[in-house]
Amino acid sequence: MTEGQGTAEEQGTAEEQGTAADGTSRFRAGRTGLIVRIPEAEPVVRNWRERFDPSARAGVPAHVTVLFPFLDESRIDARVSSALADLLGRHHAFDLRFEGCDRFPGVLYLVPGPDRQLRQLTEAIADRWPEAPPYEGQFTEVVPHLTIADGQAEAVLDGIEADVRGRLPVTSRVASVDLLVHDGARWQQRASFALRG
Repeated sequence: MTEGQGTAEEQGTAEEQGTAADGTSRFRAGRTGLIVRIPEAEPVVRNWRERFDPSARAGVPAHVTVLFPFLDESRIDARVSSALADLLGRHHAFDLRFEGCDRFPGVLYLVPGPDRQLRQLTEAIADRWPEAPPYEGQFTEVVPHLTIADGQAEAVLDGIEADVRGRLPVTSRVASVDLLVHDGARWQQRASFALRG
């Protein structure tokens, strides 16, 4: 999940920025987001994410964010869930390939390609729920990405990237979008919505 300041190039991940200096969560209970899981990337990024991505320690798997933040959990009733299922069910499942890395300041991530369908999912949900613009409207362009490490010096990111590049490419079939909810301490999956098979 992505959150940050300024341009798209300054985006970091929401969960990664979700821990205050005292170790407490910056997220209130009920915050939500929509992601696609990338389990095929776990063998490549898990160890690095556990060390350098607070979202991994907060229960978030390797993923690419579709929309963050989404509606508050209190607003996600049967009607909203049904509308999400219907909207996402109109989009076909698709394949992603991760062949390389890129960076935002202090952030190393895997680049998904092609990212057209990810962008279309984000746009469709944001169009349906205009009160939930991606990253609260902070960015003119949303850059799909799978974060590996956040808040690290360039030298640290260089070492991680050297390891990760030698273990690529990774391919993944995206067949669903998951709704995550923050309980005040960790992210939990609340629902999964299938894309068209």
